Amino acid sequence: MEITWLGHSCFRLRGKDVTLVTDPVSPEIGYHTLTRVSADIVTISHDHPGHSYKQGISGNPYVISRPGEYEIRDVLITGVPSYHDGQRGKIRGRNTIYLIHMDEIVICHLGDLGHPLTEDQQEEMTGADILLIPVGGGSTITAAQAAEVISQVEPRLIIPMHYATAATQGKGLILEPVEKFCEEMGITDYQAQPKVTVTRSSLPAEPQVIVLSYRGQGG
Repeated sequence: MEITWLGHSCFRLRGKDVTLVTDPVSPEIGYHTLTRVSADIVTISHDHPGHSYKQGISGNPYVISRPGEYEIRDVLITGVPSYHDGQRGKIRGRNTIYLIHMDEIVICHLGDLGHPLTEDQQEEMTGADILLIPVGGGSTITAAQAAEVISQVEPRLIIPMHYATAATQGKGLILEPVEKFCEEMGITDYQAQPKVTVTRSSLPAEPQVIVLSYRGQGG
């Protein structure tokens, strides 16, 4: 499976037979990365331009935007209800976490999670291999809370998302840079990668953080 970050909370998961895009991001957020992006499946964690720009995806994908269990083209997806804030949605409403079983790998996309996981949610996350996690604070969990959620899930690969970049400057978003999360995780030096390719057998034995550069960054 090839994982590419398209900015904000938007990733393209390109498997052997299926391509899935998470939380398609609108150009108004600052990322112009969805040009000519096609998918078979799209997941949407909540209805917001930064996460639900499904019109930017070609290929007539199957769109999932609520909790439940889905099986599309041998990809099993479980949407787990959660909240966009720490007050049971009273401030920003609901959020859907997605567990995606694809090519013998379990990917967990947390969307705009706004709180540490409950016991029930933590149980649902058991067995997640790859965690796509917001780390920029503001409307989601902070870097410190992200570290707590990572300890709850115990994934083997952690990819941060939803943080400040050059693309989001001047867009009115209150986000911390990824460096704050890296400091929280004890990472003093890292090199952003354009993409990561992973198989069941290549998953790291110990938890590993990989920072991705968004597609088009620097060019």
